[in-house]
Amino acid sequence: MKAELHFQTIFASWQLYAEGLLGTLGLLVCVIPLGFALAVALALIRKLAPEPFPRFVTVYVEFLRNTPFIVQLFYIYFGLGSLGFPIPPVMGALLALTLNLSAYSTEIIRAGIDSIHKSQLEAGLSLAMTRMQLYRHVVIMPALGKVWPALSSQFVLTMLATSVCSFIPVTDLMAATKFIEANTSRGFEAYLIPAPLYLLVALLMKWALNRLGRTLFPALQDARSASASKGLG
Repeated sequence: MKAELHFQTIFASWQLYAEGLLGTLGLLVCVIPLGFALAVALALIRKLAPEPFPRFVTVYVEFLRNTPFIVQLFYIYFGLGSLGFPIPPVMGALLALTLNLSAYSTEIIRAGIDSIHKSQLEAGLSLAMTRMQLYRHVVIMPALGKVWPALSSQFVLTMLATSVCSFIPVTDLMAATKFIEANTSRGFEAYLIPAPLYLLVALLMKWALNRLGRTLFPALQDARSASASKGLG
């Protein structure tokens, strides 16, 4: 028995794929800024705030980093609904993705802050910097510059994690694929389409985040390039 692939009905559903892709991108546009901002705040609390606040952040980070994302998604969407606080599916997806991203990014940023030597803080204080200036120019920005590649990879992983949100009524690329597969009974062909789309988005994100990193942290990028050149030499 010879298997045949039929893409005619799949290609006829290109509008559904397009709508799903736009839904995925819409989630990302909201989740990445919110998750990143929350991660910066949590990393600073974990490193600089008095007890017991760092302990609370540690529990938060460890719980979200060591439980499956789909469980977190169900806790938020179905759990809140069961407690009498129903939320729209998109809001549940946004909240779950944001919290998950913030937990992983908090740990990455914490590692960047740990890499800042105390002598740099002392130098900032000797220049009569205010506390806010010290945190911004001596702690936060250099720390983010050092861990920007890791953060960029985490943002891409979050994009891929949006596919899990198809388990609740959210319109994204994977949900569109499931709908097409159910209506055409062509599962293999239907799932061949989203793979290159996810790959394309991931590559574009890596390129854009790399350019953004060069813009935000030019000194650190130049130092990294010089180090690489010395290694080649």
